[in-house]
This record gives sequence, structure tokens and C-alpha cells, in this order.
Amino acid sequence: MKAVITVVGKDMVGILAKVAGECAKYNANVIEVTQSVLKDLFAMVMLVDITALSVGMAEFSRDMEELGRACALSIHVMHEDIFNSMHRI
Repeated sequence: MKAVITVVGKDMVGILAKVAGECAKYNANVIEVTQSVLKDLFAMVMLVDITALSVGMAEFSRDMEELGRACALSIHVMHEDIFNSMHRI
């Protein structure tokens, strides 16, 4: 099982480290990352393996959103199946 994590906000040092650290805390393995910085806007998409997630998906998502609020970022977690369903033509 996989999840897609999106992160958007003002660029600052350590965003990737903070999000990856939170993933590690819940045993979510980061598989792939893409990120861009446009002027001072940071945007990142992560694909994480949640097979061994130590909490439920709802709790993981809620805690990631709380991390985002604490860092003035928008962090959203979506199960890969839902993401794929939303983006099918």
C-alpha cells in the first residue's frame, strides 16, 4: 500500500527533512520524492509505502497536517488508490 503526500508553502531550510522524519516516526517508507522551488514557493510530492504504518491512515494524515500547520505549510496525505481514482481520465 502506498500514499501520496503533497507539501506546499514558503520555502525554508529543512522541509524535506521534517516531512521525511515524520514519515519515519510512523514507519512510512519514502519511495520517491519530487520537489520544486519557484521563487520562494516550495512544492513537493512524495510517494510513501504505508504497508508497515504504525498507526491508522487517518491518524497519520492528521499528524502530517498538524506538522504542516506548525511549519506554515499545507501538507496533505492521500491513499494511492484514491489519488489514482481522482486522476483517471
